[in-house]
Amino acid sequence: MVFSPAGVASALLFVAPYTPNIATIETTPGCLTDNFYGTYGGRSIFHIPPTCLETSFIKGSSIQSVSLLPYVANGERQLVWLQESAIDSSLATPEYEAEVHGFFRWLGEDGYSMGGGQQLSGHQHLLSSADEPGVELHLVDLQPAGGSHGLIAVEPSLVPSIEALLPRYWKPYILPKQPTSYIPVPKPAIEHVKNLLETVRFDPVVSSLVNNISLSQMRDDIRWLTGEDGKSGIVSRHSFAEGSRVAANWLKERFEETGASCELKTFLTGFAPNVACKYSSSVDTTSTVLISGHYDSRGSFGSQRAPGGNDDGSGTVALLGIAHVIAHSSLTFRSNVELVAFAGEEQGLYGSKAYAREMREKDANITLMIQADMLGYHAPGEPPQLGLPMYIGTPEVAQLVSKMSAIYSPELTVGYTAACCSDHQSFHEQGYASTQVFERAGSIADPMYHNSGDLSERPGYDLSQIRSIAKVQFATLLHAAGFDLPDDEDLN
Repeated sequence: MVFSPAGVASALLFVAPYTPNIATIETTPGCLTDNFYGTYGGRSIFHIPPTCLETSFIKGSSIQSVSLLPYVANGERQLVWLQESAIDSSLATPEYEAEVHGFFRWLGEDGYSMGGGQQLSGHQHLLSSADEPGVELHLVDLQPAGGSHGLIAVEPSLVPSIEALLPRYWKPYILPKQPTSYIPVPKPAIEHVKNLLETVRFDPVVSSLVNNISLSQMRDDIRWLTGEDGKSGIVSRHSFAEGSRVAANWLKERFEETGASCELKTFLTGFAPNVACKYSSSVDTTSTVLISGHYDSRGSFGSQRAPGGNDDGSGTVALLGIAHVIAHSSLTFRSNVELVAFAGEEQGLYGSKAYAREMREKDANITLMIQADMLGYHAPGEPPQLGLPMYIGTPEVAQLVSKMSAIYSPELTVGYTAACCSDHQSFHEQGYASTQVFERAGSIADPMYHNSGDLSERPGYDLSQIRSIAKVQFATLLHAAGFDLPDDEDLN
């Protein structure tokens, strides 16, 4: 098909349904793969040069399934993709739908700026109308069955505050300043994961190790992070809040107690740091297995409280649970192992994007990456579950995780989820084999999602499910990294 855009624009943005390998749908080399902005939710975004419009540069998509958006490029504006999370119908209340339509109608009618409006907290502002709007709406597609999305252009100084202004189940994703080249996961990396798949067998030692993850320790850890135990003083772990700094220092200390060497890595002014911890390999190798969660949180609009018990305190305490067993068992790894707690996830994967980009610039040999985000909500009447990404990620890594679950946490029902996208996306876009683990084989059903009531002591919060998923993460880590135990180690 050939597109003939109407009007004059200095750029054309092409929005197409997600495909696992962009190169396979490209008919004119470079039109897509050299002009990639990223994949967000179920859509990939590209900058299309005029020369590509003279040919049929894409195959496999109907004209109804794609958007070609004329855009007057402004170097002083930042493009931000807005994505509605894949939510269960129980969360799509009339109140929520009115909130979404009102937000985009507001933007679309006048354009708005921030800073002159009412300040709600240390990191939230209301929008106010202005002659020169700081936020411009360029695209919105509201779907009644979920999957809605939008595209805005924002003054750079306002970008970090966008998250606090969105409807409750929406998330922002910051597009690069310039399009980049698409980086697929290389075939040798995929073959490595396939080899891991072929060698998976039940290992009684691995079983003993993963079953040593302590439920009571995880309970203590999550209650500290949410402030429920009254000891930490944390009210919010929002990336801009003081509580996130308290949490970062505490996490660093806890991981270091298990023998890891840790670093608080800053990535952007105003944001809490990433907490990056490493267990060095016992042999001479550059290979690294990385598992992660994000410790920043998001609360209700207008509230300063953001406990983040599930999103993503659950993924964070899963990491801590694994680290405690590493220390207790005195095991060593045959690959380098990193446990990383990211910040800035809720504002658009800022922390993980910076870290993944740094790893690519160093040509780091990350052989496997697994992100844990929202492990704790167990919907009434459903079995405990493990959700794997329907869109973003490496299918072979998801298959490996699924196989490990069947062996070491057979109580989990495994399936796919459209809930998207967490910090594994940052690594997938840098060409690393990666996936995510999630609490449900389906859409998000947690009624406290992005809510100030996201505590651990509430109906539906299931520490046993978190532990089951952590066992799967740990088993996958042990198999992928390889390990050794002291000869006289007693695991019981």
